[in-house]
Order: sequence, then structure tokens, then C-alpha cells
Amino acid sequence: MAAKQKKKLTPVQQEYQSLAKKKEPPRPVAKNCLRAFVSGGAICLIGQLLTEMFIHWFGFTEKTAGSPTVAVLIFISVVLTCFGVYDKIAQWAGAGSAVPVTGFANSMCSAAIEHRSEGLVLGTGGNMFKLAGSVIVFGTVAAFIIGIIHMLLDWGGQ
Repeated sequence: MAAKQKKKLTPVQQEYQSLAKKKEPPRPVAKNCLRAFVSGGAICLIGQLLTEMFIHWFGFTEKTAGSPTVAVLIFISVVLTCFGVYDKIAQWAGAGSAVPVTGFANSMCSAAIEHRSEGLVLGTGGNMFKLAGSVIVFGTVAAFIIGIIHMLLDWGGQ
């Protein structure tokens, strides 16, 4: 594969780029990081509260409370996405709303909503997994490899 060569810019293009760079407002990195931290932490806090609720009110154990907690978080995220609320949260929160499982559910739901006019199979079903497919494949492969490593390490220990 040949190395990509950078295209030389004309003097007018260089001047335009430098002018655009000067006019670009500075990014509030510290503010964005704080918002991401607060919003991601709030989502995790809600998840922890749900876990405690499942343990204390419904008799789940710490191990078994994780699955319904994730299911409820995904459900809340999908409902908020359907009503357009999650997008407003994501605009304010930035990466804090994209990292937890709720961000993944939002991305799948948004793709499904966007392409629903093309039909259930080719529109919703086909386009919903374009974005999420790589994440699902990576997660499955990573879990398989970690499972193999865990199995190999357990053979010698017990």
C-alpha cells in the first residue's frame, strides 16, 4: 500500500485555513471534562441505586442484580431517545453520556428511529446494527479472548 501524500495547499487555501483557525472559538476543555464526569457519574449513580433497589426490595443478590439494572438503564435510555430528551442530555453532557451502556442504547435506538421509514427489516434492522455491529463484534471477540485467558490461568491454580 502506497503511503498517502499530503496534498499541497495553495496560498489562498493556506490563508483561509489560518484565518479560520484564528476565528474559531476556543474549546472549553475543562468545562467539557467536568460535564462529562458529572453526567457519566450521575448515570453510574442511577445504576448503583437501581442495583441497591433490586437487592433490597426484590431479593436479588449482588451478582444477579446486574442484569436487571442494565436492562432498566437501557430501557430508560431508549425511552428518553424516543422522546428526544437523551439528545439534549448528550449535547450538554458530551462524552459522559456516550460512554456508559446508555450511550450505546441511544446510538442503536437513534439509528432505528432514523431509518424506520425504509421498513422494518432493511431500514430499522439493517441500519440499527451498522453503528453497533462493530461494538458487538469487538465485545464478543474480547470476551472470548479474555475467557480463554481466564480458563488457561485457572488450570494451573486449582
